[in-house]
Amino acid sequence: MRPFVSLPQSRGVLERRNPEFAGVRLLCLLLPILVAITGCWQRENNVALGDREQILHRGIGPEIPDLDPHLATSSSEYNVLIALLEGLVTEDPVDLHPVPGVAESWDASSDGLTYTFHLRGNARWSNGDPVTAQDFAASFRRMLTPSLAADYAWMLYVLQNAEAFNRGKLADFGKVGIEAVNTRTLKLTLEHPTPQFLSMLTHTAFMPVHLPTVEKYGPTDRRGNAWTRPGRFVGNGPFVLKTWQIGQRIVVSKSPTYWDAGAVRLKEIDFYPIESRDVEERAFRAGQLHLTESLAPSKIDAYRRNDPQMLRIDPYLGTEFYRINVNRPFLNDRRVRRALALSVDRQKIVENVLRGGQLPANEFTPPQTAGYTAPALLSYDPNAARALLVAAGYPNGRGAPPIELLLNPSESHRAVAEAVQEMWRRELGLEVRLLNQEYKVMVASRRTGDFQIMRSVWIGDYVDPLSFLAIFGTNNGNNYTGWSNRSYDQAVFESERVTDPASRNDLFKKAESLLLEEVPIIPIYHYTHVFLIRPSVKNWHPNLLDHHPYKAVYLEK
Repeated sequence: MRPFVSLPQSRGVLERRNPEFAGVRLLCLLLPILVAITGCWQRENNVALGDREQILHRGIGPEIPDLDPHLATSSSEYNVLIALLEGLVTEDPVDLHPVPGVAESWDASSDGLTYTFHLRGNARWSNGDPVTAQDFAASFRRMLTPSLAADYAWMLYVLQNAEAFNRGKLADFGKVGIEAVNTRTLKLTLEHPTPQFLSMLTHTAFMPVHLPTVEKYGPTDRRGNAWTRPGRFVGNGPFVLKTWQIGQRIVVSKSPTYWDAGAVRLKEIDFYPIESRDVEERAFRAGQLHLTESLAPSKIDAYRRNDPQMLRIDPYLGTEFYRINVNRPFLNDRRVRRALALSVDRQKIVENVLRGGQLPANEFTPPQTAGYTAPALLSYDPNAARALLVAAGYPNGRGAPPIELLLNPSESHRAVAEAVQEMWRRELGLEVRLLNQEYKVMVASRRTGDFQIMRSVWIGDYVDPLSFLAIFGTNNGNNYTGWSNRSYDQAVFESERVTDPASRNDLFKKAESLLLEEVPIIPIYHYTHVFLIRPSVKNWHPNLLDHHPYKAVYLEK
């Protein structure tokens, strides 16, 4: 990766190019006090310059594969896209409750099935075109087009007949619950009452795209369309895409066409894709980043002692887990999968490896998610694990093939994987090989099923158990395990249509119990967000989803 700030040129070169440089050099030599005050030789770092110019520098983790909101699958992509695009509603920066976005207001029918959104007359795309209800309707149709194969198309299944259209069972899009009544009125009809619907609308799946721009660079329903490159991207958010240097940085600048530009205080945001947490921490320490995406566990104690004002450990609605390809030999045996899950000592991992307040995950959905807590069916039990492996025909691991565990490069990912690798060796006698892939390559392996066990993470899209449990439905685009269970699908289906909280929780427990008994995944730990942030960053509020609308953020010297 290139340095964040170029190094100063040699003195001789500067003197030849600028004769006045010799005088400046002499002045520095003769006036050491002035040197101490002004830092004559010290170049201003990113943070100091950013604080003065309202330019935010933040790490975003691994390089993102695309800036197409309808193909986005990661929090890194989300963190960039919310600067470039805005949906019907957006989020309050403190508690994330839905607030008006492109829609200045909306009405809901008494039965909770119809929402009518009234769009702003001054909402504009970055090329000056008005943002219309037709733009949203066309964008939702694109998201649901089967040939696009959008991973998050299922998010729109809440709309009437959307699932049938997406799965090719309905050809007439006019029967889908999406209607542009006029240029500034959009009516959405739901399959069933959905209390969290407005919060769902903040997801990238519901973001609009400028279809004329997408069409200009290729088919709208095909992956790989190059419309998202700088100079081509047309958005409607508070910022516009300025540059995107793969593997180096993405720069967005304040949009002059955004309807609420006067409320935007940042002039620019520079996003740095840095896969290594140690490299990211060094960049922060050198004054090149205002905030990091994460912090390596080995650095937490030092910051607690020496720079506690820089360390943040926020609540975070997420779970790290291992996804199992249940179609692979050996792993297609439920007993083997349960043996693997029961031989993981999660308490030791969070206490000895992570050390950031994380919780052991004996279930998939984080505890107390909207009042729901799952049954803890995967507690550490090495004796039961060994008995299951014997029953499967592999006593002490004899006759078992080597297992491959795929992960993307990161010091903490590898540290956790090595701990699990040792537990499976010690408790079950299994050989486990750790394989590294860059994040973008790993995403491709996940889509094609080219893995045995894969490190994975799920962050809630909204604060509800359904955001976690829906993804392992048979037809969900984020399943990737090959696992299918009709009873599970039915429980999730019914939970979407029940409004009584107790009844919903019972259905969630039924579904999650099936998931944990069949074990197509191995939950490892529930997240906290451990990261570094400069005191100059204002309005970066802690919240469960780690969402931070940039319109509210500013820098203070």
